Amino acid sequence: MSKGRMEAFSDGVLAIIITIMVLELRAPHSVEPVALLPLLPVLLSYLLSFIHIGIYWNNHHHLFQAARHVNGKVLWANLHLLFWLSLLPFATAWMGENSFAPWPLAVYGVVLLMAGCSYYILTRSLIRLHGPDSTLATAVGREVKGIISVLVYLVAIPLAMVSPLASFGLYVVVAVMWLVPDRRIERVLAK
Repeated sequence: MSKGRMEAFSDGVLAIIITIMVLELRAPHSVEPVALLPLLPVLLSYLLSFIHIGIYWNNHHHLFQAARHVNGKVLWANLHLLFWLSLLPFATAWMGENSFAPWPLAVYGVVLLMAGCSYYILTRSLIRLHGPDSTLATAVGREVKGIISVLVYLVAIPLAMVSPLASFGLYVVVAVMWLVPDRRIERVLAK
């Protein structure tokens, strides 16, 4: 099957997710800059989630540049990823509006963990379809950053109950780790 429709659908869903998140932001009723201070947790939550969505969009785009086609398993794996990402606006709003309280912070981490796991499943489904010697398999490699991300989330989720600030800091660390562009796919495709 052609991959074009799935890519277009995924791009649309990710755009809607970002739109939903920005619509959750409420402007203060005061014109004074100090009125923004109570909104700082909401703004920080939005910023972190926007970065995460951007990272997923970027990596999804690169992944499918290396893929030639899709099958039913890949379509379902992609929907699995989109499902978890679609929960990010809820988790973001709950976390921000409650100033990084333990339970909302832990739920946010669960959503990130499941998105990370579902991206791994999507990647493995594509590699299985294209074969272990394919350009895609060569480009993706061992996925060390993905495995490290999942491990960090597994630490950050229970840490939210003890030290919410440290837990949030670990979510930021994962985002920063992924902001460094991964050029593996670009290098392999350029050959």
